[in-house]
This record gives sequence, C-alpha cells and structure tokens, in this order.
Amino acid sequence: MLRNTSNRLFTPLRTIAMSGVESAKKIAAYKAVEENLPGDAKVVGVGSGSTVVYVAERLGQMANKNQFVCIPTGFQLKQLILDNGLTLGTIEQYPTIDIAFDGADEVSPGKLDLIKGGGACLFQEKLVASATDNFVVVADFRKKSPQYLGTNWNKGVPIEVVPNSWVYVTRRLKELGAKQVILRQGGSAKAGPVITDNNNFLIDADFGSIKDPAALNTKLLAIVGVVETGLFVNMTKKVYFGDEDGTHSVWQ
Repeated sequence: MLRNTSNRLFTPLRTIAMSGVESAKKIAAYKAVEENLPGDAKVVGVGSGSTVVYVAERLGQMANKNQFVCIPTGFQLKQLILDNGLTLGTIEQYPTIDIAFDGADEVSPGKLDLIKGGGACLFQEKLVASATDNFVVVADFRKKSPQYLGTNWNKGVPIEVVPNSWVYVTRRLKELGAKQVILRQGGSAKAGPVITDNNNFLIDADFGSIKDPAALNTKLLAIVGVVETGLFVNMTKKVYFGDEDGTHSVWQ
C-alpha cells in the first residue's frame, strides 16, 4: 500500500475534508500514471470520471507525450485529451492498447471487479479496457466496497440495451432477481431516456450485493437486446484511490 499526505495547514475544517479528498485524487492519478505508463507506450486509453481528469493532466505533462496517442472512451473525453495537448486516436485505428486508465463507480477487494457506467460510457469503456492487458483504475475512497459489488453503489448495474428491447429486457432482469429495474432518464437536460454514444438506452438493475459478478455478467449478456453490462470482471490490474484523509492507497 502506498500513501502520501498533502499539506493542509491553516485550512478551515470543512475545507480540509473537500480539498484533502480532491488533492488525494490528484495524487492518486499522478502516481497511477508515473508508476504504470510504459516508457515506450504508443497507445494509451483514457476513460471517464472526475479522477481521470487528473490522469489526462499528468499524461499531458509527460516528456514522452508526443510518442503516444490517446484513445477516448466517449465523446466528452475527446476534448479532455485535446485540452491537455495529447494526440487523439480511435479504437478503430489502434485496436491494441498498451495501457488504459479509467475510473469506477465501485471496486471490490481481491479480484478488483468493478461496476462502471454511471456516466453512460460503459460499452466504450469496456471495449478500451478489453484491448489492453494493463488496465489501471483511479477513483476516490467512496468507490471502495467492503466486500461485494452493489454494497456502496446502490443505483444498480448499468446495462446498455437496444432501444426497442428495453421492455423485454426489463422483464428478463426481474426474472433473474433484480429488485428494481429503471430505464435511465435524461433529466432536466433531456426529455426521455438517456441515449448513449452508441444510440442505445441504459437500464439500471439493482441486484443488491453481488456475490458472483462473473456469473451474473454471463446471464445478463445472454439476454437478447443487451449490448453490454457495467460489470467489469477479471479485467483490472491495479486501483489507485484518493482517500478521505488526503492520502492515497493502492489495491492490486
């Protein structure tokens, strides 16, 4: 376990908690890049999440940044890559990725399985993660599960589905034991369901604590209409966390 402490002298107590976590997220992201980016990397995946903003920032500071291209996991990430002076590429151009950095909604200890998809980019995130053997996650302490996925993240497993299948998929999910199944809505910014970058719908299915994410993932993928799930199983090499006390820790 690696830990670093940030300087918080003369900061009011409430500000300490906020700036300490944000500082820790930045430290964790910087460490993730510095300790894992191969010196000869040619292709780097860049995922989503508030902590990954610092990953892109650190990548943009690396001396060898002109030697690699960055593959985004969604539309918003394209601008983040360009804003940090990095070279933008696509998964179609570079189907083999040297290393990928991404965030997570929840991480289980041990096998480092993940729930992802809170930001609606799960398909492209899993595509990029599948294209590398070196998948590194950066997140904050709230994403640590004490044991099982679905413990801290209680919004359900994000599932991307073909639009006209969502009613059928909802029925099948309930048959598989989902406590609640919700078609994710766009909210005040959009009337109707969220539309992914792939023009699909998103369903959030709450299965409670998930003791066997691999088995559940297999069952979900077998449902006609399901494009991909937010269960990332046996894919993660390391996880860097920004901790509540302003330090960082690593699970591997």
